[in-house]
Amino acid sequence: MVFLFFSCVLFSFSQTGFRIMFYNVENLFDTIDDPLKNDDEFLPDGPMNWQPWKYWEKLRNITRVITAIGGMYSPALVGLCEIENDSVVYDLARRSPLRAQGYEYIVTHSPDERGMDVALLYQRHQFNLLDKNEYEVVFSDKVVRPTRNILHAAGRIVSGDTLDVFVCHWPSRSGGQRESEPARLDAATLLRRKVDSLFMIRKSTHIVIMGDFNDGPHDKSIFRMLKAKSRRHYRSDKELYNLFFHRLKEKDFGTYFFRGRWEVLDQFIVSGNLLREDNRIYIKGGEAHIFKPDFLLQEDKASGIKRPYRTHYGPRYVGGFSDHLPVYLDIVINSCPDSVR
Repeated sequence: MVFLFFSCVLFSFSQTGFRIMFYNVENLFDTIDDPLKNDDEFLPDGPMNWQPWKYWEKLRNITRVITAIGGMYSPALVGLCEIENDSVVYDLARRSPLRAQGYEYIVTHSPDERGMDVALLYQRHQFNLLDKNEYEVVFSDKVVRPTRNILHAAGRIVSGDTLDVFVCHWPSRSGGQRESEPARLDAATLLRRKVDSLFMIRKSTHIVIMGDFNDGPHDKSIFRMLKAKSRRHYRSDKELYNLFFHRLKEKDFGTYFFRGRWEVLDQFIVSGNLLREDNRIYIKGGEAHIFKPDFLLQEDKASGIKRPYRTHYGPRYVGGFSDHLPVYLDIVINSCPDSVR
């Protein structure tokens, strides 16, 4: 019994670094023309004057953010959106300073007209990939332009449990929030169907959904269609809970700054069992966090308000990071049997 107790203590201590983050990196394009995609804006002779040195500087900036969020440990999982293709993720994981952290990666191949995709970086020793899929969003309105696929990765973590991870970048608000809402409702319907199938086939389902949803936690696509409630209203392991819903009234709280106010577009949504501290794996404190250090912010001289330090303001290159702030959470892994707790 004593041996088991100390084994569990050592095991739990060694697994304190399972951090998951998500980051909309804002237009991570390479500098090579893809004739099948509308990427002309981000070419060396395009309106953004997107030069190789700017591209590599952006990769270094993304590395700086991932490293800063990881602290002493590399995040186990890193969800990314607004990446052009698998080539830019290869450059990030293998040819930028991030290569020292040894990430493997998965990238979608979406029908998005600009070539935008989503990706997942993962530490193989912490997340043993079992399966991967991507789901194309089919719109009820056939006129709507194609969007980014939803990425789904299932992996075994060190406790032996399976973790199902979804990475999303839902249709934008281009044309207006209300006018574009039906497209996000279609994305939510698809994701809810995939979640329900997991609840049916897995005895113990651990789900983490992360992404830029282009809607807030209270909007119809997330609250009504995806049925993601506030984590304060936990009722069942087989329901979804939004980790930012209960914080919406906080001042200056958000991941994206638009027209003078913060919005919570980047979120974590999880299955109910990840909120229970008596579960073998659970989210530390039941909370997710917005990463908001000073180096990711820039003060607007006219208003004095600090907002995300972007790569571009219009066509003007300013050399920042992104127009979104990253989000993260920590998972506690406790594989000790109940008899020795």
